[in-house]
Amino acid sequence: MSGSVKQALIRARGLTKIYRLGASEVVGLNNIDLDLHAAELVVMKGNSGSGKSTLLALLAGLDQPTGGELVIAGQDLKQATPAQLTQYRRAVVGIVFQSFNLLPTLTVLENVSLPALLAGKQRAGVESKTRQLLTWLGLTPRLHHMPAQLSGGEMQRTAIARALINDPAIVLADEPTGNLDSRNGKVVIELLGKLNRELGMTVIIATHSDLADPVATTMIRLKDGAIVEG
Repeated sequence: MSGSVKQALIRARGLTKIYRLGASEVVGLNNIDLDLHAAELVVMKGNSGSGKSTLLALLAGLDQPTGGELVIAGQDLKQATPAQLTQYRRAVVGIVFQSFNLLPTLTVLENVSLPALLAGKQRAGVESKTRQLLTWLGLTPRLHHMPAQLSGGEMQRTAIARALINDPAIVLADEPTGNLDSRNGKVVIELLGKLNRELGMTVIIATHSDLADPVATTMIRLKDGAIVEG
């Protein structure tokens, strides 16, 4: 097998994140080693305070490690400058939040298009791709609606389209079913599963829920900032 070992898309060694609160320190992640490969669907489980949100923030380039190494898609995120992290977030990852994070004054079409326009892509091409994504997600009738006119499930599907607009290598979903009823939660998980199975995308879901367990190719359990077995 040596010589044919697949390069990990995500490689962490001794990954540590410490938050300083006044004179005290809180350990968010404690010396984690992790290898994740392209086209995996990873479900990260753990109670509040387990470290899964901290790990997701590091993978998203929204925060940086205190110690250790974190290399994703060939980029060293620990050493990255703010400008490099901004470029990483635009080009490498798409993020789906529990609270949707749609801009209330923009239509569905505009919300989904925005990250691609910010990345400097041409408006005509962006709008065409946005319309394709929204058709795939069954949102064509909602193209010109504002977020306030959408159901929770429609808002999360819009957020998934926005996460996909720049063709990311990795989709990160933070409690994507947390604000949805069970029916819409299942729809969202099925969509994330299709991204992985049919399009070969790497998907990482941080969740309390068991809804995503059947679609997982890899399960990670976190407790007190560390990966635990079982």
